[in-house]
Amino acid sequence: METDENETNNGLPPVVKRRIFFGREIGGADRKLIPMYQLKTRNYLGPTAMDAEMAFLMANQAQAAPGKFVYDPFVGTGSILVSAAHFGAMTMGADIDIRLVRDGRGPDCNVWSNFKQYGLPMPIGLLRADNNLPPWRPGLKEVFDGIICDPPYGVRAGGRKSGGRKLLKGIVGPYTIPDDKRADHIPSTAAYTLVECVHDLLDIAARMLVMGGRLVFFYPVLREDGSVETHFPEHPCFKLVATSEQMLSSRYSRVLLTMVKTSLYTEELTLAARIKHLEFRENHLKWLENGNLHSSVFSPADAESGDSKVSKESKLKYRGKYV
Repeated sequence: METDENETNNGLPPVVKRRIFFGREIGGADRKLIPMYQLKTRNYLGPTAMDAEMAFLMANQAQAAPGKFVYDPFVGTGSILVSAAHFGAMTMGADIDIRLVRDGRGPDCNVWSNFKQYGLPMPIGLLRADNNLPPWRPGLKEVFDGIICDPPYGVRAGGRKSGGRKLLKGIVGPYTIPDDKRADHIPSTAAYTLVECVHDLLDIAARMLVMGGRLVFFYPVLREDGSVETHFPEHPCFKLVATSEQMLSSRYSRVLLTMVKTSLYTEELTLAARIKHLEFRENHLKWLENGNLHSSVFSPADAESGDSKVSKESKLKYRGKYV
């Protein structure tokens, strides 16, 4: 940058004489990606599709790049994988809803068509899989360079896992679907709490990520007195390297957690992780159970005080664009 001897100095601090400043570019932003990938022009969308800008930030945190292999266990309509593929990473996704990964809204409106729309490499595979019952064979480890996801936390979409209520309660026993009904069969599912979901996610990531691989996911928090809960899920295999808060309302935020795998996955660490999970659930996650998070997000702040006459101004506006 070069300055002259005029009074304006081109907006720089006053200098006595003409000066030349030298710098080195250490980073940059490609803002044209935002309108190019904005959701309103996306071919296939779902109610919880990740905002394009946020998806690119998540892919950056996971260091998606050519030669990297990225997995999303809650792929939905593929918004996060689209961003990872833009940066050159190989991608794979899974979802418990077979209608998302297999059918979409037709042959020209599905997850695959989103990649085709932008001329991106297709995912290596899209699986109908349950985060609670992962499909990987025993002994398979260290496959992915990054796992990026937005777990369901019960605000707009609740988590689901395999097994109907009657099956999980033992009212009915395991059963086999007849061959003539398998093509159109939709497996039964049951409620899947965030506590259980995050524990399973950390366990899968610890086993399936390479050393130095990154786990990037959103985690919801309640804001009390303007502050945010700073206790986040832990695992012996991971080191938390970044927390990035996104405020959604005066009482509700979500934090983008970035973790790096620093230890090998062993049975001893699995037991230690289970103990950490139980302690965390007991001390910090009581408000996530039984729909408390949903109530805190949507109910007005004055509702807890018993005031039935709540003004419209006091009611929270839910920012569904991002969640």
